[in-house]
Amino acid sequence: MTEKIDENIIGFFASFNADETDLELVKDYLWSDSGLKNKLAHLKWKNYGRGLQIILFQIYVKPIPYLRKNLREIENYRPKEKSIGIPIILDNENFFKLSETDRQQFFAESIVKKLGLVELKVKRNKLDFDIVQLIADVKKSLNYKKIEKKPVANNGYNSLWQRAKTKFNL
Repeated sequence: MTEKIDENIIGFFASFNADETDLELVKDYLWSDSGLKNKLAHLKWKNYGRGLQIILFQIYVKPIPYLRKNLREIENYRPKEKSIGIPIILDNENFFKLSETDRQQFFAESIVKKLGLVELKVKRNKLDFDIVQLIADVKKSLNYKKIEKKPVANNGYNSLWQRAKTKFNL
């Protein structure tokens, strides 16, 4: 029996602490025909250099508080495996209460943001890897458009108290 070697640079792992509905929803986002794995399947590690062979996004669905507290923003580079693990937490506030479009945007933003952290690891470990090109390719594959948070307009109120006085005619 021969084993197929996966040359994809980006992989996904999921740990579930959720009900069946949430489990199926996340599995669809990650591994369905239109899931993230398939959208990013054309990105092969050989196209970016030899320093990294897998960037593993570790999806934690509604993790217990102890795990949530102890997860690092990004794991250390593993030279034997030529890999880096990157946790992403999904919970009600940041994912399950969102609309379909917002969920897709959440994944795209999270992946691009975390790849920025990988860029720091690549530089720190002096790896032969074109992370800038990978980030550009991921953005293109996920139709990533950064949504700018618009600052609240200064409407002349100097304090919360002044806004309350005006609103409630105090």
